[in-house]
This record gives sequence, structure tokens and C-alpha cells, in this order.
Amino acid sequence: MKKIINTPNAPAPIGPYNQAIIVGDSVYLSGTIAMDLQSKQLIKAPIKEETKIVMDYIGAILKAAGCTFDNVVKTTVFLSDMHNFVHVNEVYASYFKNDFPTRATIQAAKLPKDANVEISVEAKLF
Repeated sequence: MKKIINTPNAPAPIGPYNQAIIVGDSVYLSGTIAMDLQSKQLIKAPIKEETKIVMDYIGAILKAAGCTFDNVVKTTVFLSDMHNFVHVNEVYASYFKNDFPTRATIQAAKLPKDANVEISVEAKLF
């Protein structure tokens, strides 16, 4: 059985998907971008700020699912430009207190709303 998670503290889906789904003790978060909650437009910001917004939204979704960044076991980071890798890493690392999760980082030709960074997460409920 699956439980759908959606919170008003992160961008509403812009397509046929949910922010997150819990199945058993696993939590799967959809890719998240820095989208304004009201206008649903991309927040145009330098890459570090855009990454912080994305990570804050992920934190809100994790909270709605009953967990924190400590529960994250895998992330996938999509970048519009791999030259932003170092800047994204700097912000990303600040959200984890303990062991880092596994991760894949991919340069994508184009991301939703022309975002520079999109991050999806998998977590476990402990």
C-alpha cells in the first residue's frame, strides 16, 4: 500500500505526479526545482541560492513524510551545466549532519521550467 505525500510548503506538482510517495519504509521524492509556490514560475537566482531553495523544499517534503535529511539514502542531482557541480555540492553538503547518502549527478540538456538544478531523493523511515 502506498501513501501520497503533498505539502503546501513545497511546489505543487506541475504534471501527473505527487511530491512524494511512501511505500513500506521507503520514501520516494519526485524531482524538485526552485519554483515559486504561488506563481509556479522558476525562481531566477544564482546557482547556490537556487540549490538552497531546492534543498529547503526537499526538507519540507521530508518533514511532511515524517523524516529528515538523516533518513535520505540516495539522491539524484540533475544539472543544466556540470560547471555548477562545485557550487551545488557546497550547498548540498550543508544539509547533511551524518553520513552522506549515495548520489548520482547528471548533466541534462534541459530541466523543467529551465531550472539549473533538480534533485530527487529516496529515504528510509527508521
